[in-house]
Amino acid sequence: MTPQEEISNVRAQQALALQRAEVLVEALPWIKEATGKTVVIKYGGAAMVDDELRAKVMSDIILLKIIGLSPIIVHGGGKEVTELSEKLGLPAEFKNGKRITTPEIMDVVKMVLIGKVNQELVAQLNQHGHIAVGLSGADGHIIRAKQASAELGMVGEVTKIDTTLLLDLINADYIPIIATVAVGNDGLSYNINADEAAGEIAAAIGAHKVIFLTDVDGLYEDFSDKSSLISRLSLSEATRLLTSEKLTKGMLPKLHACVKAVSAGVSRAHILNGTISHALLLEIFTNEGVGTMITPDIGSFTPDEFIAAPIDNLASKLHG
Repeated sequence: MTPQEEISNVRAQQALALQRAEVLVEALPWIKEATGKTVVIKYGGAAMVDDELRAKVMSDIILLKIIGLSPIIVHGGGKEVTELSEKLGLPAEFKNGKRITTPEIMDVVKMVLIGKVNQELVAQLNQHGHIAVGLSGADGHIIRAKQASAELGMVGEVTKIDTTLLLDLINADYIPIIATVAVGNDGLSYNINADEAAGEIAAAIGAHKVIFLTDVDGLYEDFSDKSSLISRLSLSEATRLLTSEKLTKGMLPKLHACVKAVSAGVSRAHILNGTISHALLLEIFTNEGVGTMITPDIGSFTPDEFIAAPIDNLASKLHG
């Protein structure tokens, strides 16, 4: 390599380093705003079943934790439940987009969500250290529920969120990963929609943000028209959209959950395409952002204080 080539190579490396530094500088105001606050992440879709995407999401969540946020992960696992049900000769049946959950299907739901998906996510996150704790909604009675309707079987409707165990884990610097199986006053287990669970948990814990990772770019005025993506909605606009019959069935639970959370004082709700690399970081730490964001109405009351978690013990839970 000639001296001139060496100089050019050094300058190219310096330019790359400068770009990285500029990214960090751009993110600084967002980091300052978010540090010490809780963010609930509903994790699902292709980003959860694709190994490469899942690894990237887990790395992003660790970065959020290191920066100073307190993530709570809420997940379902509908695709895996359907696959195992069919292998066991229990065909999947749905009504109005909800799984008809017989006692036999409920056993499958528990096996898949608690025994498989939850533990896989815990194991992947714990590759970065002993930092993730796997839970179901029944643990510590985090999610209490009642039967939503007789025709849906063991499908539950959330009646109460107990944040005691979650706050203990956050204050001890762990990342809770919650499978959406709830317990009823009757002692039975109930299958809870993961979007509903995430919205209810975000509302109950006073989260700073709730983020829904899905397979599409966000909410559309007309799903067949990809130019109709809605980048931002106020709470009142989102409420009107719920009754407009413009949304696909898959988006209705997500928007319901966003409305629930923001109505309770959560400052932002986001619907993101989890198949976009580092969508979480783009949304939280850049000006551009991705997906759809729901915010309180201008002039409405939003609590100034959110759940803040100490990060003193974090270093002891991480390794290289």
